[in-house]
Amino acid sequence: MKSKRIVLASVIVAAVIVTNLLAYPPAVGILGKSENCLSCHVNNGSWQDGPDLVIDIVEKESGLSLKQSDGSFLLSVKRGQSATLLTVIGYKTDDEQLIPYRNGWLYVAPDRINSSSMSKFAPGWEVNLPMACRLVGDKLDSYPGAKGTMLPLSVRPTDAASDATVTLQVMLTSGKTVKGKANEGMVGNYFERILHLKVEE
Repeated sequence: MKSKRIVLASVIVAAVIVTNLLAYPPAVGILGKSENCLSCHVNNGSWQDGPDLVIDIVEKESGLSLKQSDGSFLLSVKRGQSATLLTVIGYKTDDEQLIPYRNGWLYVAPDRINSSSMSKFAPGWEVNLPMACRLVGDKLDSYPGAKGTMLPLSVRPTDAASDATVTLQVMLTSGKTVKGKANEGMVGNYFERILHLKVEE
């Protein structure tokens, strides 16, 4: 009887963990098959995709941005070696009403959205933090006047990796969602950027 109770308790705990993961953004994009955040959340905020919006991918060691002239990002890494990047998201404003409360983001290869894999990143590329949801408040020294977030991630092309493209999906939000109703109670805006991954031999 005791062993049955232990098994039952383990099943319940596992179910709670999975439920919480499925419910917690941006885990929906990893564990589910939603195309992007807008499958649940509204795009009704006042943040604009312009000069005040900060979405940058920076090489941590050098501090250099990977941004290209067309607005996309390019990361070149030698096969088998790791690169640590900083995902920087924010908004330049002195208007208290325009300061986001939290930022959520997800790196995903578009052709893997419908995959059942736990990793939606590019095949053959190891990544330690393809998604995060973080309260605004990090110090962004390179972006005066911007209120935002900055978090590192490491990527490494394995022997199976090839050149690839992933989408950086970003949500700036404020307010709190209503449980079970993700499109209520929260104000947000959705943005996308492209990251090209190149393997150096």
